[in-house]
Amino acid sequence: MAQLNTPPQLELWLLRHGMTSWARDGRHTGLTDLPLLPEGEAQALGLAPGLASQRFAAVLVSPLQRARRTAELAGLGEGAQICPDLQEWNYGRYEGITTAEIRAQVPDWTVWSHGCPDGESCLEVEQRCQRVIAFAQSLVAFQSELGAVALVAHGHILRSLAGTWLGLGAAGGALFNLNTATLSVLGHERERRTVVRWNAQITTPP
Repeated sequence: MAQLNTPPQLELWLLRHGMTSWARDGRHTGLTDLPLLPEGEAQALGLAPGLASQRFAAVLVSPLQRARRTAELAGLGEGAQICPDLQEWNYGRYEGITTAEIRAQVPDWTVWSHGCPDGESCLEVEQRCQRVIAFAQSLVAFQSELGAVALVAHGHILRSLAGTWLGLGAAGGALFNLNTATLSVLGHERERRTVVRWNAQITTPP
C-alpha cells in the first residue's frame, strides 16, 4: 500500500528589515512608511548570500516599503506575497517617539505590558501572529517537500511571533532582542516548537 505524503514540519525564517532613520534613533516606527537608509540597503544586500541556497515554500512580506525593499535586496522579492498581518505594531500616539520620552509620562511603560493608546494592545498583535502562523502552515500543507516559509517584517511583530510560536503569547517577545537585517528561525524538536536560531547576522549559508 502506497504511503501518503505528509507535509514537512513548518519552519519560520524571520528576517527583520534593514536600518531606517527612526530605527537608528530608537523611535517607534509602526505604520510610518520610511525607506531604508543607505546603510540599511547595504545590510539587506548582505543577507542575500546566506539565503541563496535556501528554498522556501513561500515568502511573506509586510506591505511597508522598508520590508519590501529588504526582501528584494535579499533576493526574496520574486514571488513574495504581501501579508498585511506582518505590519509592525500600531503604536498609536507613541508613533515616532522613543521609550525614554514615553517613560517621562508613564515610568514603567513597555509595549508588552501597556500597549499603545490609540494603537494596538498585545492581545491584538497576538491575534495577528496566530493568523500569520496559521497561514504559513496552510501554505506548507499543500506541498510535500518544503517546510520553510520566510517572513520579512519588523522588530516588534517578529518578536511577538516568536513569543506566540512558543506558547508565551505576543508578550513573550519581550524576552528576545532583535537587530536590523538579521535572521531568526523558529522550528521544532520533534513535536515541540523551538527557537532554532536567533538574531543572527548572515553572510554565508546557514
